[in-house]
Amino acid sequence: MKTTIDIDSKEVGRWIEWLAAFGYTKNGGVTRLLYDENWRLAQFSLLQKMKECGLNPYLDGVGNLFGRLEGTLQEEKAILTGSHIDTVIDGGKYDGAYGIIASLVAVNYLKERYGLPKKTIEVVSLCEEEGSRFPLAFWGSGSITGKFTKDDCHELYDTKNISFSHAMLSMGLQTEREQVKREDIDCFIEIHIEQGAVLEKEQKSIGIVSHIVGQRRFTVKVIGESNHAGTTPMPYRKDSMHLAAELITYTLNQVTEIDSQLVATVGKIIASPNVPNVIPKEVTFTLDVRHHQEEVLDFFCGKIIAYFKQKSIESGMNVEWEQWMDVKAVAMDDRLTKLAHHIVQEMEIPNRTMISGAGHDAQVFGTYCPTALLFVPSAGGISHSPKEHTDLEDLKRGIIVLIEFLQRLAY
Repeated sequence: MKTTIDIDSKEVGRWIEWLAAFGYTKNGGVTRLLYDENWRLAQFSLLQKMKECGLNPYLDGVGNLFGRLEGTLQEEKAILTGSHIDTVIDGGKYDGAYGIIASLVAVNYLKERYGLPKKTIEVVSLCEEEGSRFPLAFWGSGSITGKFTKDDCHELYDTKNISFSHAMLSMGLQTEREQVKREDIDCFIEIHIEQGAVLEKEQKSIGIVSHIVGQRRFTVKVIGESNHAGTTPMPYRKDSMHLAAELITYTLNQVTEIDSQLVATVGKIIASPNVPNVIPKEVTFTLDVRHHQEEVLDFFCGKIIAYFKQKSIESGMNVEWEQWMDVKAVAMDDRLTKLAHHIVQEMEIPNRTMISGAGHDAQVFGTYCPTALLFVPSAGGISHSPKEHTDLEDLKRGIIVLIEFLQRLAY
């Protein structure tokens, strides 16, 4: 790798471990959900770190944290760089967190070496992306870009029946004012772990994303009838679990028949009353569907919903579904993508162009302002798991590329 930029990879590792401590689990993972205590501790500790790095930190009305390095050209819009602070339940220590740390390290390096930039740079720790606590994802980036307002969260509750509004109020955030949509963003740069195995298998150090797949998420509820597990003959049952299993099997089988790049996941199932000797009255499951072409998503979703309707009629049971996420496939900014390619080629870093199969905040920003997304390898392609890992040297290379990227954009 050809570069004069030098940062301490061990120091990067210490930053990662420091942030992972907020929500560290007994399995070695991290659970840091929107507006929970671990989230609060992490966000306010990061605020202090930003202050120590000479940035001007502040929180907006939904809990996005910004660390601002003021540019000398006051009229210029701000370059935003960062990622999300929240995790899935028992997730990894790199997902989201690396992008925040990488941005903070990069901006601190630039400030110490070059002083103030011409264009303002803001490091952002976005309050939420995963949708792990409430059935709403991309709340942080969605609020900044105006995709979401407070009206979108009034009727949302977590699994403990805590309302979104109450959880937000518990953090001392202002919920009654308009959400803080930004009109002064020049561009958004996100660096992230790949969460897949492509870079590692192809021995590439940097992935430059051209497109991010579209995502649709559903909650499906099958309503049958509770009855005794021993005295109710099979033909007389309205077994919600049996029908749910049929719907899930059909849905997942259709995926491979329609398109090799289409993916669908049933990640959560809840049965009621959820006891061994009672036929379940209700089964609720989630469905996550992803592809980079909207027409493929339309065809697949239309086909499975038609099947749900058919099986509901045949079984005499109600099948209800609610779509609570519809994120369109998004192309990254061509100018920024070309700049990224130019930088990694100059540095002689092995790289490749790729489509992101995971959703990222760059997907939301990409419809609002020029956006770039860079990947570093994930060991074994494992993510959303305590086993999530990226080697220190790969983390370091990513930060060096980000430093050069921001230097050319801001200085």
